[in-house]
Amino acid sequence: MSDKTQDNADTASVDPQGAKDGEKMVFQAEVNQLLQLMIHSLYSNQEIFLRELISNGSDACDKLRFEAIADATLFEDDSDLRIVVSVDEDAGTISVSDNGIGMNRDEVVANIGTIAKSGTKQFLESLTGDQKTDAKLIGQFGVGFYSAFVVAESVVLTTRKAGESAENAVRWESDASGGYTLNTAEKASRGTEITLQIKAECKEFLNAYRLRSVIKKYSDHITFPIMMLGDVPPAPVPAEGEDAPVEEPKQAELEQVNAASALWTRPKSEISDEDYQAFYKQVCNDFEDPLTWAHNRVEGNQEYISLLYLPKKAPFDLYDGNHQRNGIKLFVQRVFIMDEAEKLMPRYLRFVRGLVDSNDLPLNVSREILQDSKIIDSIRNASVKRVLSMLEKMADKQPDDYASFWSEFGACLKEAPGEDFANKEQAAKLYRFDTSNSDKAGELTSLDDYIARMKVGQDKLYYITADGYQTARNSPHLEIFKDKGIEVLLMHDRVDEWMMSYLHEYDGKSFVSIAKGDLDLSAIEGLEQESAEDKAEKEKKAADVAPTIERIKTVLAQNTSDVRASTRLTSSPACVVMGEHDMALHMQQLMKQAGHDLPASKPVLEVNPTHPILDLMDSEQDDDRFNDWAHLLLDQALLADGGQLEDSAGFVKRMNEMFLALKA
Repeated sequence: MSDKTQDNADTASVDPQGAKDGEKMVFQAEVNQLLQLMIHSLYSNQEIFLRELISNGSDACDKLRFEAIADATLFEDDSDLRIVVSVDEDAGTISVSDNGIGMNRDEVVANIGTIAKSGTKQFLESLTGDQKTDAKLIGQFGVGFYSAFVVAESVVLTTRKAGESAENAVRWESDASGGYTLNTAEKASRGTEITLQIKAECKEFLNAYRLRSVIKKYSDHITFPIMMLGDVPPAPVPAEGEDAPVEEPKQAELEQVNAASALWTRPKSEISDEDYQAFYKQVCNDFEDPLTWAHNRVEGNQEYISLLYLPKKAPFDLYDGNHQRNGIKLFVQRVFIMDEAEKLMPRYLRFVRGLVDSNDLPLNVSREILQDSKIIDSIRNASVKRVLSMLEKMADKQPDDYASFWSEFGACLKEAPGEDFANKEQAAKLYRFDTSNSDKAGELTSLDDYIARMKVGQDKLYYITADGYQTARNSPHLEIFKDKGIEVLLMHDRVDEWMMSYLHEYDGKSFVSIAKGDLDLSAIEGLEQESAEDKAEKEKKAADVAPTIERIKTVLAQNTSDVRASTRLTSSPACVVMGEHDMALHMQQLMKQAGHDLPASKPVLEVNPTHPILDLMDSEQDDDRFNDWAHLLLDQALLADGGQLEDSAGFVKRMNEMFLALKA
């Protein structure tokens, strides 16, 4: 048992100096109350008790190894440091022993027989009665050894300090009901043995295989061997015709349960790529090698190690809003603390796998404590920078690997602008999009490359969002941009519309949706200028159809906020334009399907003055027929923009009537 327990348990309730063997020593009332609160509130996960006791044993071995540098006789001819876990199902006990530094009587009283050095009463006064809040306070208090009482109705600790005689051992007993008993004992070997009398409702732990699984889960990387008795070897089978040999019954032998090797603590120069890959598969439960990884040791004001991996394939539930896992495991001094430590990595980087091992956090750290930990905040900020830098390096040096990464996790990374303002520019540098310059989906470009190809005088990043590549590629809003040779980013992931509500600029240039608001391309140099004749002809055409546009506006007054002549259409008859701050039609549809109520908004209908349909409508004298034309114009514009018609049957009926009219 180590001096770490001194941090876990503090002031004596009575003055123990001169206490006689067998004397019952009583906890103060508030100390006993705290102990009961801890047992019932702090360790909701019962198997934590074994992690705590093994960790204390490991610390005791560490301390002996350090002390033996100055005095090798402390090893007592036994330098094979280890921790032994044993179970006696018949007796209902579990024992955890180590051959570490051990403790003398005064140290037992100071380290084990007490709980709080000071402020216990004030601490109790701060409790709120809310179990979650109180568990957070108790977790900050630190009482790891007493986690044994979560599963044990009584605990017996026998210990002898290295270098002292066998007769100077100490026996400590308590049932957590109000105090403890101290006795002098005899112990041949140095170190500490803790025996737990397991509660009836915790009998599941009286199983060797159950204990092995807990050790593998929480303490696999403790650097000292953790031993348990193996199975009894089978008796030899005699050959045919021979008598069975007379042998003494076989005895089970101690076997090492843990790997006893924390790969991340070794120097990077000693670890091969194959070692990193094998460790990733073991810890992250993946069958494939990772794309890449980053292994870093931080020293100074904080001490921690991070080993972060980027997988090749996305898990099936990566985008499942009901269960979004975080792939970072938290260790403290090589002891596993928790899976899915969400505070160590933001949600948009939830695909990152690996671990963080801190020397500065307490072993009994809880998820509640992580919420307010400056240490965790610092580790998180540094880890985010490290992952983004790792991705930048991959994009620059391994473009094929990065393309593979982007196809799997790109949509996840696009959540960054809404979640991480400080790093959204660095994250945006990693984004890849289809553009109007490519002929097929998948020919992606970065924002930096897009900027490098921008026209002289172009200070805007033009984009369009849609619910699919073909919808974006064939959008009527692109017509003027294709005509002028201006590249447009085609954004067709579901997250893109949400992302752009937070990503307003990049590299000092603003993003502009070509499907929202007014359009002004006059500042861009090098565009083909219209001749005076063409310009005059367009103005005349617009003036000619102005009465028709007014008639359309009257018919569609309930469905649109305005109807106007378009400057962005060259071949399509019409398009709908949303307000600058309105949600795209396809996103509105998704939100409605998810049950969200959206504020009412009406689009602007822009019509192409040069399109033949306007000539047909201009000559239409029948008001009912004109109304059908106007609604058809709006309906086809809505469909082209990814919207859904409120009256699809009416649309089909009008189309059929138009076909019949044309046939006549």
